[in-house]
Amino acid sequence: MAKKVNISTDSGADVQSVSEAVAARLKEHRKKQKLSLDELSRRTGVSKGMLVEIEKCAANPSIAILCKIAAALGVSVADIVNVASAPAVHLIEGQDIPTLWTGPKGGGARLLAGTSGPNMIELWRWEMPPGELFESPGHPQGTFELFHVEQGQLTLTVEQIELIVPAGCSAVAKTDVPHRYANQGDSTLMFTMTVAELHKV
Repeated sequence: MAKKVNISTDSGADVQSVSEAVAARLKEHRKKQKLSLDELSRRTGVSKGMLVEIEKCAANPSIAILCKIAAALGVSVADIVNVASAPAVHLIEGQDIPTLWTGPKGGGARLLAGTSGPNMIELWRWEMPPGELFESPGHPQGTFELFHVEQGQLTLTVEQIELIVPAGCSAVAKTDVPHRYANQGDSTLMFTMTVAELHKV
């Protein structure tokens, strides 16, 4: 079962700005597609109450919820948090890169950049202290992730398969099934991750 994790950044102001971007973009994409909250709730499996709270900027949805909403709207998470690429070339300032997950032990995941959906690619940077764990119920069908461990050791579990990825090594995983990342070592784990979601036409 996926642990509920909140959008969180280094300061309250950052949390507020990310929440505002999510609220505005969700409302914009939903209305553009003429979707009611009831219909979006049906498509995502996310309660109407939660969707209302997100649009009112009164809730911080987990990464799993953002993924469900993005998939249902045919966009990427990067579109929703406003770090998607614009035509030709687009700079994302350091202060505009959101941290979308903060773990109970102080770890964090930042969405560095991403393309627009539905066929999207995202670039993430994760930092996890010893004992930190992140679980996902699985992404939409056709999603896979590329990992490169810069420091420490990543324990990557996809369904029942566990893979140890040491520093300097990379891994590829199909992540449209339950999976998790963990730092079972004694030092800080740092890795970059690319998420690609490809839909067949």
